[in-house]
Amino acid sequence: MSFSKITLLCVCLLGNWSFSTLSAQNTSNHGNTFEQIDPLLPAPNQYRGMDGAPGPDYWQQRCDYDIEATLNTEQQRLDGTELITYYNQSPHTLRYLWMQLDENQFSADNTSHRFDPSTIAEAMSELELQALQAWEQMDEHGVNIEAVTTADGEALRYLINNTMMRIELPRPLAPGDQFSFRVQWHYYLVDRVLFSALSDMAFSSYPRGGYEYFPKDGNYLYTITQWYPRLCAYTDVEGWQNQQFTGQAEFALTFGNFLVKMTVPEDHMVGATGQCLNYAAVLNPEQMTRWEQAQEASDPV
Repeated sequence: MSFSKITLLCVCLLGNWSFSTLSAQNTSNHGNTFEQIDPLLPAPNQYRGMDGAPGPDYWQQRCDYDIEATLNTEQQRLDGTELITYYNQSPHTLRYLWMQLDENQFSADNTSHRFDPSTIAEAMSELELQALQAWEQMDEHGVNIEAVTTADGEALRYLINNTMMRIELPRPLAPGDQFSFRVQWHYYLVDRVLFSALSDMAFSSYPRGGYEYFPKDGNYLYTITQWYPRLCAYTDVEGWQNQQFTGQAEFALTFGNFLVKMTVPEDHMVGATGQCLNYAAVLNPEQMTRWEQAQEASDPV
């Protein structure tokens, strides 16, 4: 199998190759046209005004990623390493970091599989019976964290709780300081057709990431979403957002700059947000010509 590597430069990317993430920080039913917003906004302070607009001392954290990922289409596996640089732009000293492991929603041990009640009907299909204990289909799924180290290779202590991972910092991270560390990981992609069928019967959410096989063409379509371990948001309103990810809602993430290198089979085409840095290396001459023509046509006069 031959591979090609595509390199993307992404600024303020929120997470997916095919989908962008949404914010789900506060709750509201929005069922009333004249709904009061008082419970949704913090009391006005130096960070935020009473209308929610940034105040004179407003801040937000920053996190930059340098990611290298490889798609193995024989094992349906994604391997990745990332160098993460976290900038503490808050007025608080941090002693640990929280990361999201979204792919752990598919782990057999994830408690989200047991949230919803199940019933046994008088007559049930084989798939319906599988859905009663759908986690038995997930033995190999979930993120496998291979290593968490400093940029210099020193091992860091960490604790994984379902879809959350807490990393203990080797020393307190003072306001204005930054910290770089590496995470090495892999996981097996889910069969979206099978899991979507199980979702109809057992889950309240569909798998957005995974693969789909097309027997007629003999090939696969990959949807790589919520795919890399990433820093949770830390804000003046809630502190760390360290609630579990169940697939029923999504959380806002810390803004930052992304440099992403993806190695895929050479006959694959990658669609992603960001700006490609090596079109000349991954496109054939005809494709490159079409790209250049499209760029010329889109340039402002």
